[in-house]
Amino acid sequence: MDIAIVGRPNVGKSALFNRIAGRRIAIVHGHPGITRDRILAKCEIHGLRFRLWDTGGIVGAGETQLAADVQAEAARAMEGSDLILFVVDGQDGLNPMDRELGRMIRKLAKPVLLLVNKIDDPKHEERADEFSALGFENVLPISAAHGRGIPELAEKIVGLLPSEKTQRPTPDVHRSTAKDFASEAFSDETLPELAAADQPMAIAIVGRPNAGKSSLINALLRDRRTIVSEIPGTTRDAIDIDYEHDGKRYLFVDTAGIRQRSRHSTSVEVFSVMRAERTISRADICVLVVDAAEGIKAQDRRVAALIQKARKACVIALNKWDLVRKPGKKREIMKNAIANARAELFFIDYAPVLVTSALTGEHANRIFKMFERIRCAAGRHIGTGKLNRVLRAAFAANPPPMIKGKRLKLFYATQSGTDESRRVAPPEFVLFVNSPRLLTQPHARFLESKIREIEPYPGLPILLTCRARSQVQIGAVHRTARGN
Repeated sequence: MDIAIVGRPNVGKSALFNRIAGRRIAIVHGHPGITRDRILAKCEIHGLRFRLWDTGGIVGAGETQLAADVQAEAARAMEGSDLILFVVDGQDGLNPMDRELGRMIRKLAKPVLLLVNKIDDPKHEERADEFSALGFENVLPISAAHGRGIPELAEKIVGLLPSEKTQRPTPDVHRSTAKDFASEAFSDETLPELAAADQPMAIAIVGRPNAGKSSLINALLRDRRTIVSEIPGTTRDAIDIDYEHDGKRYLFVDTAGIRQRSRHSTSVEVFSVMRAERTISRADICVLVVDAAEGIKAQDRRVAALIQKARKACVIALNKWDLVRKPGKKREIMKNAIANARAELFFIDYAPVLVTSALTGEHANRIFKMFERIRCAAGRHIGTGKLNRVLRAAFAANPPPMIKGKRLKLFYATQSGTDESRRVAPPEFVLFVNSPRLLTQPHARFLESKIREIEPYPGLPILLTCRARSQVQIGAVHRTARGN
């Protein structure tokens, strides 16, 4: 079952969405028109499961084509819904836009709850009477910001949704109750556990503004699910989109373009970037979308550095291939584009590079094969004996540099167990050495390259953890192992 939240800009739709969802998903800000795409949350009230959709403000001013796209997305959400939550602003009073939207909603012949928002004080409840002129039977004064009227809203939702469609709870549904909704505060850090074993693989689509992130998602889903616009920064929320491909479940997260901090024109953009950075941390795989027509820019390297710092699996998508390719030279141009990307983003050289065009869909579906290669690689393990032979040979062929008269010595190495809490966990190797501080970054990269000669681990960073152990202790460990 589906519930759509609709209304004109800045009436509090996103605040209500967050309140019902029980976590901060949509960006809430005083500037109108912040929400542009449809945003989804899976919820449950008293055993009744439903999908909740937040939509952009209808009939917004400015950005004419973009406003039309926002309205089209809202219309799709309403047409596919079982219940419409029509939100109006109790402080502003009845607006001509409210009347126009009310006429649109009545034509759909759907169950409707008219929610008069921003009634923060009981003495202001009479303001809701003005909105009876819209002709809807169910009118409820609420305050999404403070939780007033939310328990009553929960009961109304249960009463208006078709009871015969009630389903049993499943692990991927966020369970909420009227008591949860009424809470006046909830953590901004409470987010879905996307990497749990029973969850789909979470794919974060990241990159600088206007690189084609939303277009790529639309090409993969073969559906105009997210709004695509030539105006940089169209996507401001992190938008979760469930999708199944060849029997495997994915959760695509479209994020706001990450700009340089000094270029943020509003606090909304700052918050969008913070959300995009946090999305990287909760993803299983990050897809770094680069504008192939413009080439690798400094900000692409900054985004790649965020992925590396978070130790996440990565795929580099060189988008807008249709603007770069030339008849008769496609292979050469593609080879050069991939080589340039690898050279510019050398610090994530483990990431496979896909040349694609979101506009034409060329090569787009190959990305699913890359996801599966990465997932399979994350489960591979190198035997301890083989690992130690290779690393000892590497130390002999290329000894570590002397640091203050001391040189790094390797006593023993082993691959740690897989982190079962993550769907795509990078391989981690523990090196027992004389002094961890003696491992330099260049030598660490050299050792990583030798490990990849045994097992390539495509798309995955390799983690090296050094632990100080005396040679006597390691010898004792070896003797004990032989005795057993």
